[in-house]
Amino acid sequence: MALAAVRSGSTPRQTRERATGGQTQQSLKSAQTRARLIEATVRCIVKVGYANTTTPQVAAEAGLSRGAMLHHFENGAALIKAAIVELHEKRLRAFRRAADTENHDTSQLVRTYWRQVQKPAFVAFHELALAARTHPELAHILQPLQIEFRNRFNNQAVALFPEWQKDRVGFNLAMTLSQTMTEGMAINLLTGAMDEAMVEPMLDLLEGQIRAMNPALPHPGKARAKPAAAKRAAPKKPPAKGQAG
Repeated sequence: MALAAVRSGSTPRQTRERATGGQTQQSLKSAQTRARLIEATVRCIVKVGYANTTTPQVAAEAGLSRGAMLHHFENGAALIKAAIVELHEKRLRAFRRAADTENHDTSQLVRTYWRQVQKPAFVAFHELALAARTHPELAHILQPLQIEFRNRFNNQAVALFPEWQKDRVGFNLAMTLSQTMTEGMAINLLTGAMDEAMVEPMLDLLEGQIRAMNPALPHPGKARAKPAAAKRAAPKKPPAKGQAG
């Protein structure tokens, strides 16, 4: 039975504690256990797919009893929702780390995002997104979270890329192109529909297209070539007095 189809019963709810001056030891331990369960959920989805992932399986993957799991998540739907939220948060944190620099190297940003979609978190999310097409309960969980994520991602992107402020339409196109192309490539590579030898040429193509959309973007390749060209073109100094011409 898929996680989203598990119904809640008379399971114990997580106890509330009164924290004094920050997290108590018990609340910290509880947060760590929740994180273990979420990570175990993602691993199970990657290993066996959404439809074959069950709450007992997740508990075993996390090294916990099913009762301990239900202490933190009252049912499978609550667990899958927490997993989706964490997948979104990881993606936002990774994007912020990559883009929060003064010099936005298009090549580096493209390849950083490509590395992100190679990780198990992307595989898990792709599995959930496909499963939601035929699982109404999962779709009911996923779709609102997707809208919230998209809004947060776009707002964060606008704040991190001031060089695109004068062309918001172009920026939206560039972001959509980057996401669609890299994620599509990752799926095609995962399913064998794309030859791995095509990855670098396609990333170069994407990089070039983004630069063409905004010529003001820095071009590290040209910047590195400039000093060498300038050195070759520099006029020769006249010989010092007394030296042969």
